[in-house]
Amino acid sequence: MRNLIKTLLVVLLLSVNHAAIAGDLEDSDAAAKKGDYATALRLWEPLAEQGNAEAQYNLGVLYAYGKGVVQDYKTAVKWFTLAAEQGDAKAQYNLGLIYSYGGLTRDIITAVRKYLNDEDVTQDYTAAVKWFTLAAEQGNAKAQSELGEMYAYGQGVAQDYKTAVKWYTLAAEQGNASAQYNLGVMYHKGQGVAQDYKTAVKWFTLAAEQGDAFAQSSLGVMYYGGQGVAQDYKTAFKWFTLAAEQGVASAQSSLGVMYYVGQGVAQDYKTAVKWYTLAAEQGDAIAKEILRIEAIEFDLRERNLFIRRLKAERESIEREKWTLEDARYKTGVMYAEGKGVVQDYKTAAKWFTLAAEQGISKAQSKLGAMYADGRGVAQDFVKAHMWFNIAAIDGRSEDAVSSRDKISKEMTPAQIEKAQEAANRCIKQNFKNCD
Repeated sequence: MRNLIKTLLVVLLLSVNHAAIAGDLEDSDAAAKKGDYATALRLWEPLAEQGNAEAQYNLGVLYAYGKGVVQDYKTAVKWFTLAAEQGDAKAQYNLGLIYSYGGLTRDIITAVRKYLNDEDVTQDYTAAVKWFTLAAEQGNAKAQSELGEMYAYGQGVAQDYKTAVKWYTLAAEQGNASAQYNLGVMYHKGQGVAQDYKTAVKWFTLAAEQGDAFAQSSLGVMYYGGQGVAQDYKTAFKWFTLAAEQGVASAQSSLGVMYYVGQGVAQDYKTAVKWYTLAAEQGDAIAKEILRIEAIEFDLRERNLFIRRLKAERESIEREKWTLEDARYKTGVMYAEGKGVVQDYKTAAKWFTLAAEQGISKAQSKLGAMYADGRGVAQDFVKAHMWFNIAAIDGRSEDAVSSRDKISKEMTPAQIEKAQEAANRCIKQNFKNCD
C-alpha cells in the first residue's frame, strides 16, 4: 500500500510539474508575442536551466537577436546547441545557418564581418552539414533546402548532385521556394537528374509564384527563349518585370532589351533607358541584390547563399543578349543617339567609359570616337588612339582598326608613341583609371 501511495504521489508531482512548465511556456510565449521580452526571458531562463528544449531554443533566439538582452552570439550558440542536442529541429537548423554563414542577424553585412572574424563562432561547413542533416531528417524543409545547397556546391561534404536533388525535392515538395528554384536549376542544367526544361519550368513557376526574384528572372528567360514552354514574350516580360522590381540586375537589363526592341510590350526607348540605367548602375550587383531582397527571419539567405545562387543563375540559365556591361554600353548608345532621352554626349561618354572599363570592345571603340570628335569629352587624339587601339585587340571591331589608322594620320610620331604606351598601361591595369 505504501509503495502504491508513493507511486501515486510521484505521478501527481510529475503531472503538476508538467502543467506548471506548460503554463510558464504559454505565459512566456504570450509575453514574447507582445514584445515583452524581459518577462519572456524571466520565465524561459529557469525552464532552460532545467533542460526544457523549447525554452533553450527560445533563449537562443533572444540572444541571437538581442531581444530583452544584450546581443550575444556565443550565448545564443550555447542555448541553440543544448536544444539541438535534445533533437529540437529548429535549433539544429539555426545552428546549421550559424556554422554555414556565420550569423542569424537581418543585418547581413554586419553578420558577415562579425562572424568571419569571430573566434567564438567560426564558419564551419562540416558542422553546418551535421546540424542541417539532423534537422532535415526530421522533415524541416528549410534545413532540407540548405542541405541541398551544401551538396550541390560541395561545402562540408563531397559535391554530390544526386543527393542535392534528393534534399531539394523533399523541401520543394513542402513548398520551400528556395528549394523549388534550385531544383529548377538542377533540371535545367541536367545536374543529378536528366536535363528536362519542362520540369525546370514547373519548379521555377512554383517558386516565382511565391515571389522568389531569382525564379521570376529565370522563368522570364525560359519564356523568352522558348525553353520548356512555347516562346511567349508577353509572359517573359511579366516575369522579368516582377524580378526587376525586386532589384535583380539581369532582369532589369532584359527589360531594357524588351522595351528597346518592342518584344512583349510596346517599343519605348524612354522606359528602356530607365531599366538599362538601373541595371548599369549596379556596379556591385551581388551586394545590391543581397541588400534589396527581403530576408525572412530564421530563413536568412545570407551572403554566401546569394552569391551561389546568383552565380548559378548567371552561368546556367542566363541567355539574354545583354549582360550588365551591355546595359552600360546600350545606355551610352541611347544617350548618344537621343533615343528615349534628350541627346546628351557627356552622359553617353560616362556610360561608354563604364562599359569600356569592363573590357567591352564596342564601348571602347565608341569612347575613342568621342575623344576623336570632342563629343561629351575634350577632344584628345592620344586618348582616342588609345581606346581605338585597345578595341582593335579582339579582332572583332574593324571600325576600331580603321578609326585608329585614320586618326594616326592626324597625329605626330610622338603622340602615337604616347598613345601606344597609354594603351599598354591601360591593359595592364585591366582598363581601369586609363584616363
